[in-house]
Parts: sequence; C-alpha cells; structure tokens
Amino acid sequence: MNDSKSKILTAASEIFAEHGADGLSVRAISGRAGLSTIGIYNHFNGKQGILDALYIEGFEKVMSAIHFDVAAMSPREAVLQGLSNYLTLADQHRGHYQLIFGRGDPSYKPSSGAITVGAEAFNRLTTLIARALPGSLSGREKREAALQLWALAHGYISLQDHEATDLIPMTAWRDLTMNAVTTHLDALIAKFSD
Repeated sequence: MNDSKSKILTAASEIFAEHGADGLSVRAISGRAGLSTIGIYNHFNGKQGILDALYIEGFEKVMSAIHFDVAAMSPREAVLQGLSNYLTLADQHRGHYQLIFGRGDPSYKPSSGAITVGAEAFNRLTTLIARALPGSLSGREKREAALQLWALAHGYISLQDHEATDLIPMTAWRDLTMNAVTTHLDALIAKFSD
C-alpha cells in the first residue's frame, strides 16, 4: 500500500474511533491525512471505498493477530495467546474494530470481497480453537465453540465503550476478559472431552 493510502486509512480509522460514522467524511479524512479530497477519490472512490478498505484491513488485522507460530505451545496456550492478541488488536486499532464489530456506518454495505475476508478471519479463529478441542467434533460444534469464545471476548471489549464502564473496574478489563475466556475454554475442553 502506498503512503497516501496508508495515511488516508489511518486518518479514517482515527476519526471513526473518535466520532463514529457521523464524523467520517471525505473532507474530515482529507484534513486529518493532509491530502486533497480529490486524492481520496482517486485512491478510494469516496467514503464507501474507504469504509470497505478499513473493513478489509480490520479483518486482515484480526487474521494477523491469530496467526502466529503455535508449534512451541500447547493447543490451549495457543488459543489463549490468539485471544490475547485479539484484545491487543481491539485496543490498538479502535476505529477498525468499531467498524467491523461495533458501531458501523448504517449506509455502508461491505463488498463481497470484504465479506469473504471476514469469513476467512472467522475460519482461522475456528481452526485455532479447534486445535484445543477433540478432533472428533463436527465442523458445526467447532464453529459454535469459536463463536462462544469470540462473543465472550467481544462482549468485554464492547463494555469499554458503554456506560457500564463506570460500574465495572475496567482498569483491569484485559484480566477480566482473559479470566472469562480461560474459564470458558476450559469448560469447553472438559465438555467435549467427556
């Protein structure tokens, strides 16, 4: 990706994290990126193109977070490392995360290519989690286990942007999330090992 495209996507992600979809405009992005609006249209064909690029880039970041050398780890440790990496991704790339999993832009409809990248990210998560579960499970059972762990992590991440933050000691949100994920993973392993 060239430097201008990278600046545009970084600016768009920052604006989305700060102001949501309502604050995201070609003019705001161009101002933050230090580029002309014409340059943005040349690279991305407007706001929809930028949102699609952010969506794809967000899921590529998810895949990168859960793709690492697992050879030296037990399958359980690999799942926990992947989910820990996922939490780091959500923290470091709030705009991307919010677009693909949170408060998206209601006018944005992901392209078929973007949907394919999202499906591939979930398939990779399922593959990682399936390593910790008995091999005799069906594909549906593996996907359901992955969805449960993903939803649990996502729920804790989403609480950071909610009024409940004042009610819950969110200074330790990562520990809370990892404790919940670990407990649930261990319960799944025990359930399917019987």
